[in-house]
Amino acid sequence: MSAPQASAIKVMIVDDSLTVRTIFKRMVESDSGMDVIATASSAERAISELESTPVDVILLDLEMPGMGGLEALPELLKRAQGGQVLVVSSLTQDGAEHTVSALSMGAADTMLKPRPGGFNEEYRAQLLGKIRALGHSAEGLDEDVVSVELAQKGAQPAKAKASTEAKAPHANRAMMAKGPEVIAIGASTGGIHALNILLRRLTPDFDIPILITQHLPASFIPVFARQVEMACARPAVIADEGTEIRRGEVAIAPGHGHMMVRRVGDRLVTKTLAAPASSGCMPSVDPMFASLAEACEGRVLGVVLSGMGRDGLEGAHSIVEAGGAIVAQDPETSAVWGMPGAVAKAGLSSLVATPEEIGDLIAQLSKGPVAAERI
Repeated sequence: MSAPQASAIKVMIVDDSLTVRTIFKRMVESDSGMDVIATASSAERAISELESTPVDVILLDLEMPGMGGLEALPELLKRAQGGQVLVVSSLTQDGAEHTVSALSMGAADTMLKPRPGGFNEEYRAQLLGKIRALGHSAEGLDEDVVSVELAQKGAQPAKAKASTEAKAPHANRAMMAKGPEVIAIGASTGGIHALNILLRRLTPDFDIPILITQHLPASFIPVFARQVEMACARPAVIADEGTEIRRGEVAIAPGHGHMMVRRVGDRLVTKTLAAPASSGCMPSVDPMFASLAEACEGRVLGVVLSGMGRDGLEGAHSIVEAGGAIVAQDPETSAVWGMPGAVAKAGLSSLVATPEEIGDLIAQLSKGPVAAERI
């Protein structure tokens, strides 16, 4: 194996199948910006290899003889020292259960492992795209995209390497004096881990409705909903056409469509939209944010957690323009500071903070209005 390039993304492949390791290695090394610096046929060997081999991204199979990937994940994350884990999951129900558990424990993203013959060019492109985003996670959103968007507003892009640099004051902070009618959370890559931390900070008396759009394959959504219920100790429903938004409950976007909200009398009910969103995501955060801004007349606290891309940016504009507020996860705790970085760099966020801090802020809302200086 040739010596890795200094600037290349360093990848480790952990899978008990020699065939899969070989295919992945060939795919990864087809990109000149990536190097496979180690492969391992077991979790135990991967843990040992990490003692002397720094990595940026680990491709991890969960179902292996001996110590499985799920059991080994905490130690892999510890020894990787900031390296990201991309879980390569099977298509079975057990695979979905294990994958969502891995994502809640700190794995950044997942890809479905295709059946024989499915390792095609489209799969290779998706795999390399995820590795590239995770390997360059500290860089956040594409600066060229942000620069264009901010130039249209007459602003200058901020580097935002620390959360204090990303905080941007703006006039809608007074919204919190009225209190939000709904908490809306959008997340993608690395977001499930952050979401679990946030939800566990909520107190039993917190009953403001929570809506969640998380980028996940449709087959994973029921498993994700059960995990959300456990994390926040309150019912979680998968939103369908006409689902009522109730206090003390969590509504989750289905994997096959965007969750949108409309007002019917004094009730808020959901509708499902399957049309493509401008972000290209399914489900997308933007329709949820935008529809809530209108239905709740701005009484919305939007939360943008870790994720690649900029889904949520358009919807965040709608919330802020209607008088609502946006908070974003900070770059230090984000697996990828794309989605939260987009709203922070555009000057839409009232607070850029850790998942713990965001959870504590939300929990305070059940005790009365939050002072403007807190956000």
